[in-house]
Amino acid sequence: MKRSEINHAIVNSGVFFRQNKWALPPQPKWDVTDFGLGNFKKFGLILINLAEEAEYCEKLMYAAKGQTTPSHTHKKKKEDIICRTGELVIHLWKQNPADVESNGTFEMKVNGEYQTIKSGAVLHLKAGERITIEPGIWHEFYPATDECIIGEVSTANDDLNDNFFSNPDIGRYAEIEEDETPIVKLLSDK
Repeated sequence: MKRSEINHAIVNSGVFFRQNKWALPPQPKWDVTDFGLGNFKKFGLILINLAEEAEYCEKLMYAAKGQTTPSHTHKKKKEDIICRTGELVIHLWKQNPADVESNGTFEMKVNGEYQTIKSGAVLHLKAGERITIEPGIWHEFYPATDECIIGEVSTANDDLNDNFFSNPDIGRYAEIEEDETPIVKLLSDK
């Protein structure tokens, strides 16, 4: 990704956060990624770490229509994904969708109540709705609306060692081409 694209994404998401009355903490920890795929408009996500503790983590995320967070799983992390503004679409699988045909079912909390989910199911979350994703469940998500604010509350977060993507070409952090001065320091910046 070009730094100019990252700066533009931070400014645009910041406008949407303010329009929707989301105040960010002082010196938020930003992460802007194209998952190493080189197409931020198709595979992109903006994340802000709000809390990073040994026991838990909280993130606020932003995505625009057309941006997908590709299918992935976590071996350790349990997370609640909460649609805060807009509508969020989440695709769920019991196994890696790249390796096996989608079959079987699993139990998952949707809005705090266990439901039986068919592998390959697509759920639509409206603002305020949430799902609890247990370790080992594969998931990808994207906005159904023009823009979406997404919350995450999870057990301790380890982005480098606990993100397993179905596409082996994916990298968690974007490679950055420095074509202008950064407006904020990213988690991946040294």
